[in-house]
Amino acid sequence: MTALTRTGDRTTPAGVDTRLPWWALALPVAAFTVLLLVTGPGEAAAAGGDGGMGQLLQRIGQTLAL
Repeated sequence: MTALTRTGDRTTPAGVDTRLPWWALALPVAAFTVLLLVTGPGEAAAAGGDGGMGQLLQRIGQTLAL
């Protein structure tokens, strides 16, 4: 005797929302940005070179401190 298998469309059950809310991306980005501004560019272990990124972060920090 063979077992019956259900073949059909495999949709998600009603009420399941697979989309992320806007804050699911905004909060980690904001937290990472704040951590970069708090630690400062000079405290990084690999700091060196022309300091272009460090200067950018410093200017952003100065702008936010107004």
